[in-house]
Amino acid sequence: MIGLIDCNNFYASCERVFNPELEGKPIGILSNNDGCVIARSNELKPLVPMAMPAFKIPPHIKKQITLLSSNYELYGDMSQRVFSIVQDYIIDTELYSIDEAFLHLQHQRNPVEYCRNLRKIIRQSTGIPVCVGIAPTRTLAKIANHIAKKKVGSQGVYYLDPNASDFIEQLEQLPISEIWGIGRQLSAKLSNMGIRTAWQLRNFDAHFIGKQFSVVLERTILELRGIACIELEDIHTPKKNIMTSRSFGKATNNIDDLHDVIRLHASRGAEKLRTQQSLAQAILVFLRTNRFGEQQSQYHPSIVIPLLYPTNDTRHIITAAQEGVCRIFKEDYSYQKAGVMMLDIVDQNKRQLDFFSQTEDTETKTRSNQLMSTLDTINKKMGRNTISFGGINTNAQWNLKRDLLSQRYTTRWDELPVVKMM
Repeated sequence: MIGLIDCNNFYASCERVFNPELEGKPIGILSNNDGCVIARSNELKPLVPMAMPAFKIPPHIKKQITLLSSNYELYGDMSQRVFSIVQDYIIDTELYSIDEAFLHLQHQRNPVEYCRNLRKIIRQSTGIPVCVGIAPTRTLAKIANHIAKKKVGSQGVYYLDPNASDFIEQLEQLPISEIWGIGRQLSAKLSNMGIRTAWQLRNFDAHFIGKQFSVVLERTILELRGIACIELEDIHTPKKNIMTSRSFGKATNNIDDLHDVIRLHASRGAEKLRTQQSLAQAILVFLRTNRFGEQQSQYHPSIVIPLLYPTNDTRHIITAAQEGVCRIFKEDYSYQKAGVMMLDIVDQNKRQLDFFSQTEDTETKTRSNQLMSTLDTINKKMGRNTISFGGINTNAQWNLKRDLLSQRYTTRWDELPVVKMM
């Protein structure tokens, strides 16, 4: 038996924990540089569509809602608090995203009541509301979670039983676009074949679908039939390229600013490599002027820098990235965006030996792994950029515009909530 636990309107819920006045009010969380709406509370959904640019929200709507900058430090810490509680009660847990995890419930005699109790504990301990969908497969558990959020009387937990009388009705009402792993393009192709609901997909020829599309979609059909055959790695395969980039809050022609931001992106990319146990064999560095500045001269350079050997060591990647900046920078332009992409990524545990390329000696590689492991451990425990290479200039022009940022209540001593006695 599989459970899918999902934090409801997670970003908005994190904000409400520390600002109860926002409870029941429409809340929108904005993207980098306070650009577009990337998360909405239920109250905001009828008023503002997802991804709407903040400046396009009508004034009469803006007066009714609360917009906030993305507070990822707060959201990440609250996520860790929620799922540490989950793992205390359910040992076999698979984290799926910042606000979701799959639970293995085969040892629970009454998984529905157990999850309802866990839901209450999480709400009491963290203030975050969650829902749980339970089913024989991951795909059905995703659907069950969707039902748990909407079904009156479910108390936030729903068991989707393939043998239940309402099973057919639930799948007939579910569009294929709502099925785990089926995106917009695939949904359109299936619709053209007359497959528009989960029930229609469940009853289609799985072998034919596998030949026409993919093995994963064939397995999705089997999962809809109650046959567990999809693992998380079928959905989350390690990325072949890792991109870290961002538009600046304000354009800059200062090479020191560009070095700062490229160093930050290179560090983030190296961290992501280590998270998925991969190595990069080259990196791409790019700069961009503002393509919307009609009266500005345009310059969009990029350069690929091969690494001496496959690595995920932040120091080596930063060195290569800084070299790339020096080689493509021209002082006559103002830059609006920069980024670093990790290229030719390989599994650090399965990399083939190349007798024509250089490799690290065993001692150097061991010391590198120990240093990076220590760096990641400290930054995970104490907060991102607690230890960084070269420091972070918090007043740099390229820093994100986050004028509506709430306090980072759980990770910064100087931003702790203050309780005043009346």
